[in-house]
Amino acid sequence: MSASSQTQADDLEPEVRRFVEDVTKRSAELAGDGPLSLQARRAVAEKIREPWREGGPQMQAVREITLPQTGRTLRIYIPESGAGAGTLLYLHGGGWMLFSLDTHDRLMREYADAAGCAVVGLDYSLAPEHPFPAALNETVDCVNWLQDEGSAHGLNTGKLLIGGDSAGGNLALAATKLLRDTGARVPDGVLINYGALDTEHRTSHQRYNGLPYMLDVSEMDDFWQAYVAETELESPYARVLLGELGGLPPTHLCIAECDILLDENKELVRRLEAAGVEASAIIYPGATHSFLEAMSISPLAQRAIADSAAWMKRILAS
Repeated sequence: MSASSQTQADDLEPEVRRFVEDVTKRSAELAGDGPLSLQARRAVAEKIREPWREGGPQMQAVREITLPQTGRTLRIYIPESGAGAGTLLYLHGGGWMLFSLDTHDRLMREYADAAGCAVVGLDYSLAPEHPFPAALNETVDCVNWLQDEGSAHGLNTGKLLIGGDSAGGNLALAATKLLRDTGARVPDGVLINYGALDTEHRTSHQRYNGLPYMLDVSEMDDFWQAYVAETELESPYARVLLGELGGLPPTHLCIAECDILLDENKELVRRLEAAGVEASAIIYPGATHSFLEAMSISPLAQRAIADSAAWMKRILAS
């Protein structure tokens, strides 16, 4: 590591830095010399995350069902305290192209345990095979199905939250906007973890680009290009900073300070507040993009999960 990179790395919580270094090292080892196919990239991403999802809270029950309308898989987590408090629908990150229910298994279990509610993960279709708005439409269908059929599967969806990280945070907000605009019932709250919200490059894109941080600007650009056609880039359901934000439910943002997406998340908070939406946000110094995945070793990630769970409990109880 160069002297300048070492100075930058000192910005990071030591345990988050260990996580980034491990993921980077194992990615290089597994990727080898040549460019990887998309399927190989996905397989490498799954393999790298395997040790980071181990351990964590035990659940009372974990089960999977297939949604009848879309054929997508839902994984339901019921914590030891039961499902009576309500339900969180969670959308995993990965640039709309990578990751799965498995990569985010522990994070969903942590939320279920800490918030004392059921958590449901959606295995949405990935880009570029299924570009915008495929995953968005599947998310909306899932929300509607949960509201109509969730109780038959032991869920309390009378209180329903939606959330996600990175691309999943985008889908959570986009689905809520679309539900609002079609006159459907919106979730009771939105949780956004370091959301991918806009294509515009801001100051944080330059400041936190690549190593020793987690996410490259070029990588994020590739994700957007795979997900959204150029003709769709003005859609407020793709670039979710666009369009009307009024009438949305309470929204909480978990923001990583050392992340190229820092500024767009701060901008979303500003725009939500200007639109009269109840918005709360915590910026975590020393955190990179994806830092919640370091929860097994990182006190900072553990605190962020606890903070979001406390917000969830408040919304579910209101």
